[in-house]
Amino acid sequence: MKGIIMAGGSGRRLMPLTGVLSKQLLPVYNKPMIYYPLSVLMLAGVRDILIVSAPDQLPLFRALLGDGSRLGLRLDYAEQKRPGGIAEAFLVGADHIGDDSVSLVLGDNLFHGPGFSALLRDRAERLDGCTIFGYPVRDPQRYGVAEVADDGKLLGIEEKPARPRSELAVTGLYMYDNDVVEIARWLTPSARGELEITDINREYLERGRAELVQLGRGFVWLDTGTHDALLEAGQYVQILEQRQSVRIACLEEIAYRMGFVTVEQLRELAAKHEQTEYGTYLKDLADRARVSEPVSYAPPPDLAADPSGLPHTPLHAGAMRS
Repeated sequence: MKGIIMAGGSGRRLMPLTGVLSKQLLPVYNKPMIYYPLSVLMLAGVRDILIVSAPDQLPLFRALLGDGSRLGLRLDYAEQKRPGGIAEAFLVGADHIGDDSVSLVLGDNLFHGPGFSALLRDRAERLDGCTIFGYPVRDPQRYGVAEVADDGKLLGIEEKPARPRSELAVTGLYMYDNDVVEIARWLTPSARGELEITDINREYLERGRAELVQLGRGFVWLDTGTHDALLEAGQYVQILEQRQSVRIACLEEIAYRMGFVTVEQLRELAAKHEQTEYGTYLKDLADRARVSEPVSYAPPPDLAADPSGLPHTPLHAGAMRS
């Protein structure tokens, strides 16, 4: 499976913060926002990832993340010259996807929760068509909304309905088989001039090949599309990290836990952050590890509930939209 992070959009609701800087480069507590969706793809076992953003922002993403090799990844970059909708990612990234399936995550989304990595890898392996992830919210009219039967079967999807038929919002995480590229090619722009991801999901639904996975108890969905919500998300991450002495979306730790890098490589990554709390955390992790590793994804018992490297305490799944 290939991965795509959609890191475009104008970020209008976050102006003036986004006057010259992509919102996906803004901090969520102690890490750039894009670390969080990148961690999701890594937890799903995806290592070949395309980052799509505006031409003037791509050099900044490259400077931050490079080619991904230090994390055992392959990162490529592609331009979205103007906001053209989420579904345009499959046209921009057609060559990147090739003949593979693909997981798309919005660059301003945060997902986390108990057992999330195992869930993602299971859904990637069982993918047959389209898998979307839903989460119950109090204000579903702000999002794409999934209608489900009593047995959980997906019946329909509405985009920002005035009278939602359920409380299940469709989050910014999607998995598709290779048909998604061809489906995206025949889409017509919506009234706002964009290619809509909801139209792709509806097409899979009409073909009888769309599945909804509900992210329920133990997950939290944080929309950081406003200044207050961005601050709230940062405070939430801060509280969890300080109380539990862990790091959320720590890419280096996840790369190690997933077996993408060795203990020795982890030590080298820690050295790049020398004399920072982040570097100390990585060094302590390497010091506690057995030198005989690299791991071939086998989390120790205290990480079994959440292979991200975090304890059992339910954490968060956040989806942020521009």
